[in-house]
Amino acid sequence: MTRTERLKATLGLEKREAVVVYKPANLFYLTGFTGEGLALLGAEHQAVLTDFRYTEQAQRQCEGFEIASVEKGQTHEELTALLCGRWQVDTLYYEDDGITVRTFHAAQKATENISWKVLSSEIETLRQVKDAGEITQIEKACRITGDTFERALSQIREGMTEKELAVWLEFDMLSHGADGLAFSTIVAAGQNGSLPHAVPGEYRIRSGNMITMDFGAKVGGYCADMTRTVAFGQPTAEMKRMYETVRIAQQKSQDAVRASGDCRAIDAIARNYIDAQGYAGRFGHGLGHSLGIEIHESPRLSATASATLVENQLMTVEPGVYLPGVGGVRIENTVVVQSDDCRVLTLPTRELLIV
Repeated sequence: MTRTERLKATLGLEKREAVVVYKPANLFYLTGFTGEGLALLGAEHQAVLTDFRYTEQAQRQCEGFEIASVEKGQTHEELTALLCGRWQVDTLYYEDDGITVRTFHAAQKATENISWKVLSSEIETLRQVKDAGEITQIEKACRITGDTFERALSQIREGMTEKELAVWLEFDMLSHGADGLAFSTIVAAGQNGSLPHAVPGEYRIRSGNMITMDFGAKVGGYCADMTRTVAFGQPTAEMKRMYETVRIAQQKSQDAVRASGDCRAIDAIARNYIDAQGYAGRFGHGLGHSLGIEIHESPRLSATASATLVENQLMTVEPGVYLPGVGGVRIENTVVVQSDDCRVLTLPTRELLIV
């Protein structure tokens, strides 16, 4: 069963109903198309709607789909209405978090005789469980990311800026097989390490700094995500204790990741351990998240999570401790959920490295 067939079956799509897909990640997942446009999925027909710039690309990427191109002066919404009329569709399901209010009003105006119904998260739910091909792409992305980290260790030098290190990491991934970047690279040195999503700046690395690097390659449309914190020169006793706390919390919580695992309970393993070491309140984000086509997907490992893990979901496990004015530590692996445990795709050591 294809992905579009699974979606239609999930919705129980009837002959006079269709789904319009705007969100790029969902569009890629369902059709393989990486250009600009949208998909229209009916019970008996399916099409990718685009424009002249992407028509040939869509023909190459979207096997089994009609490729429809807007004419000069025509909007995608008007072309949608035309196809709906041809297919005798009177109900359209749409992603209310995937289009602007302006686009929605234009779509309703173009399809006056069609009723619009909101999709819940049916497409995203299908995306949660990865097939073998998706896991292979993420595994490749993780391997490239890990290899880049290991090469980076010999490149870090006194006086190097965070931005220079971030650029080096990105260039190395792209030079060794990455199609792109999974997200904006984070490099945070010294006191900047207390910022979980620090933007690499002009701070110059100096002896005694801890350096957090959070980055990932993208391969075949799929993301990797890895974080490692290393020491440049000898760290203080406090930073060593912080690092060991995070390392143990990461290992304990990662060991609990398996099918049927409770996402909130797994988060609590890391959180309770960190709190017990005297760092209560200094681990303020969730333990992890799923990833795939997008870097942040559902489910999440967090204190408010309600989901249960299932086999072949991809999860990150990334506890941290952040002390303003001092610095921070975060260690993150990407893992595949299995029936009785998880398979780790992030291979570099989690032991404290002093470079």
